[in-house]
Amino acid sequence: MGGQACVFYGAAQFSKDVDFTILADDANFARLHAALADLQAPRIAVPRFDPAALARGHAVHFRCQAPGVEGLRVDVMTRQRGLASFEELWARRTTLTGEAGEIYDLLAVEDLVQAKKTQREKDWPMITALVAGHYHTLRVEPTAARIAFWLHEARTPELLRDLAARFPAEARAAQAARPLLAHAFTDDLDAMRAAIDVETRAEQAKDRAYWEPLRRELEEFRRQERAGM
Repeated sequence: MGGQACVFYGAAQFSKDVDFTILADDANFARLHAALADLQAPRIAVPRFDPAALARGHAVHFRCQAPGVEGLRVDVMTRQRGLASFEELWARRTTLTGEAGEIYDLLAVEDLVQAKKTQREKDWPMITALVAGHYHTLRVEPTAARIAFWLHEARTPELLRDLAARFPAEARAAQAARPLLAHAFTDDLDAMRAAIDVETRAEQAKDRAYWEPLRRELEEFRRQERAGM
C-alpha cells in the first residue's frame, strides 16, 4: 500500500520498507504472526501489536532478520485516513504476477492516491506520477469513473488543461467539488498552479489533524514502555 506499490506502478524510486494494509480478524492476525516469525521480524517501535490500536489507525513496525531479508522493515495497518474498508479495497485491488509466478496484490491506483495524501512533502510527487501514469495508460479507454478520477486528482496544470479540453462537460460538473478546475478553461496555468498548492496544503493540514491524537497516544505508549508497563 506504500512506496513499494508506487514502484510497481512506476511512480517512485526504490523504497526501503514494505507497507501492508491487512484484514483485521483473529485468523488473519495469526497468519501475520506466523509470517513474521518466518521472517524473524521483531517489533521495533511503539505501539505494541494491538488490534485496538490498529483499528484506531496506528501502524505496527517490524524489522526482518531472516537470511535474505536482513534489515527489511515491515509496517502493518488495518485502517487509513480516507480509505474504505479492507473488503472494499480488496475487491478493487490490482493483482500483478511476477516472472516466477509470484502474486502481488496492490491497492488500486485510486486508493493508493488517497493513501499518499499525507503531510509528507515526498508523497505528493508520487501522487502526481500515479495519476499521470494512470491517464497515459488508459486514456484510450475513458470510462466515466476514470474521467472523474483524473479530473479530481490530476496535479499538473498542463494535464488539467488537457483534460478540460477533452472532457469539458465533465470538467465543468467537477468544479463543484474541485473549484480550481475553472482555471483549466482560462489557460491561466500560474493561477492553477497556485490553486493546486493551496489544495495540497489543505490536505496536509487534514492529515496533521488526523494524526495529532494518534501522535499523543504514541507518546503515551513510549512512556509506558520506558516505565516497563
